[in-house]
Amino acid sequence: MEIREAIRLIQEKITIWLKHIVALSPNLVVALIVLLLFIFLSRYLEKLASRLIGRTTDNSSLVALLSQVFRMAIILTGMFVALSILGLDKAVTSLLAGAGIIGLALGLAFQDLTTNFLSGTFITIRQPIRVGDVVETNGYFGKVKEINLRSTIIDNFAGQEIEIPSKDILQKPIVNFSKSNERRLQLNGWISYKEDLQKVQDLALQFMTALPFLQEGKNVEFHYQNFGDNGVTFLIWFWIDQGKVGPPMAMSEAVKGIKRIFDEHDISVPLAVRTVEWKNEAVLSLLEKTKGYKNDLNRSNSDT
Repeated sequence: MEIREAIRLIQEKITIWLKHIVALSPNLVVALIVLLLFIFLSRYLEKLASRLIGRTTDNSSLVALLSQVFRMAIILTGMFVALSILGLDKAVTSLLAGAGIIGLALGLAFQDLTTNFLSGTFITIRQPIRVGDVVETNGYFGKVKEINLRSTIIDNFAGQEIEIPSKDILQKPIVNFSKSNERRLQLNGWISYKEDLQKVQDLALQFMTALPFLQEGKNVEFHYQNFGDNGVTFLIWFWIDQGKVGPPMAMSEAVKGIKRIFDEHDISVPLAVRTVEWKNEAVLSLLEKTKGYKNDLNRSNSDT
């Protein structure tokens, strides 16, 4: 008897479900059509978003990621609309609340990763640095080799690659030597007090202004600085076009040329003189004993 009752209840339940399915079949078909339309629309809009984002950045990984996020957002919107058509508003609310909780938990768990991702996105959009730029940041100097969403890779010109997190790139100062393609170098030196200062200045400027890698429209400047211990100190400021030569090569050519000009006109560059004064009593005592020992040895040799 109990088994028959259980079977009857199951049959009634199935009958009610079938009636609900038949009643909801038009809404189900409409919801399915709406979902398929959103999926088709997401593919078209993804390609459009990829082209639009590609105009603002050269980072292919960022373009692909943002396009995928845009597509998923459209598909999720279609799912919520379809659930609303079926009358499952409570399910939509539950999904949104669950997504918010999951997003908050993931954000706290991967805080550094999220920060680096957002920083990498801002770097790619704002472009304070680009691939190929020579920069100095976070205590490192080198050429930007790759810009990822999580980090930036710099070649330090010594055979090593340095990977710097994106948040450190965004939050700390950046010196970009390639932004304007201009750079000023400073050459320091000194000459003897006996030299004609005006003659030295004219010769140095004559040579420096003839260098082929100088930046057009920028003047070479020669300034005397001070009366040093070994001579009169000076500095030369000159701007170089980094598209023609790098700073190390430019400085090397300037130093060699100034040295050659000075030699040709007998302009002396005095050597640095350093006087060492012994003040340690133990050392002085040892020197005195050594001197006395040498005198005794010389007298003994002369007696023999």
